[in-house]
Amino acid sequence: MKNFTKNIAPYVQQEIQKSVDALKSGPPEEAFSYLENAHVLGQASTYWHVKVHYLMLKWGIKQKSAREIFGQIFRIIGAALLTKLKGVPEGNTGGSNVSAVKPMPINPKFSEIIAKAKRRGH
Repeated sequence: MKNFTKNIAPYVQQEIQKSVDALKSGPPEEAFSYLENAHVLGQASTYWHVKVHYLMLKWGIKQKSAREIFGQIFRIIGAALLTKLKGVPEGNTGGSNVSAVKPMPINPKFSEIIAKAKRRGH
């Protein structure tokens, strides 16, 4: 899955950058939605999965959201332990507003990007 981590990186980083930009100029919820996109794209990579949950935790701290802070601490641990075992629900957006075990539909554009990133390098 190391190839996947490398192949998906530009797409995850793009969503993270959109989140950073949105935090400067838009409502905080918009910034979080880009982190959710980054989560969906990178959740098959332990590195990106944990990193995005960490960024969601930082977002929760900045917003003073106890629910998001505690939810993300739990999710960081789960991402670190379960991603490699494929124990994560595909498509889940990663926020504390949804069950941590609920699979969700993936945007077709993201689904195509993920499939391409998994194929490259094999």
